[in-house]
Amino acid sequence: MGTNAGPGRNDTRGTMFKKTILVVDDEAEVRSILRKLLETEGWRVREAADMNGMIAELDAGGVDLVSLDLELGDGDGLSLARDLRAKQNIPVVIISGHGAPDTRAQGLVAGADDFIVKPFDSREVVIRIHRVLDRYERPKSPAELSIDHARVDLKRGRVVHHDGRSEDLTPFEAKLLELFLKHPEQVISRDEINRALHGREWSPYDRTIDGHVARLRRKIEPDGDAPRLIRSVRGVGYVFIPENESGTLQP
Repeated sequence: MGTNAGPGRNDTRGTMFKKTILVVDDEAEVRSILRKLLETEGWRVREAADMNGMIAELDAGGVDLVSLDLELGDGDGLSLARDLRAKQNIPVVIISGHGAPDTRAQGLVAGADDFIVKPFDSREVVIRIHRVLDRYERPKSPAELSIDHARVDLKRGRVVHHDGRSEDLTPFEAKLLELFLKHPEQVISRDEINRALHGREWSPYDRTIDGHVARLRRKIEPDGDAPRLIRSVRGVGYVFIPENESGTLQP
């Protein structure tokens, strides 16, 4: 089994990407390795050793992705993947020691979103699960927004105030605003913002994100020095509040 250390995160991460992954494998050692790897990445992990355990966990709800072995004591992984795909829209990543091309093809035909062969590389597991989750959770952001004092045209990257003034958003500011809009009322850490928009981890000495947020606030907030839409969460990052006392952010 692969033992390469996965790309961990520091404790300042928020809750935006805190998904729950159900690890289904009849080997306790494999479940333990995957649990440590996935929890280090910031995901919640639940376990099942067989088909009945998997069904019980799914019935309990709250599962965002299933990591599924093909050989279980009381069930066939391919059939389980097929049944899961037919009944629920939950992504499935097969992690199996059977890596023959025919087996991998059968897994994908059965409805699996990806197929990883044991022994696996930890970094590959993390990257592939990230990609599958991203495909499922990528909501569309509105092209235009109205707030109580301005209209924001995301397509053109422009803020038009009701008093006639207009300001252009930089490409980064537009992407940052779209990120907030996709995750309203969810705490987003600086690390998550950096990963989403720059593809790298945030450094505590890097104030770039704070600078971009400050400039975005000045353009979309009624009072940039007393923000109501983009609020700071001390020691973590930011949270976007679409509603406030004087108006509602609407598509």
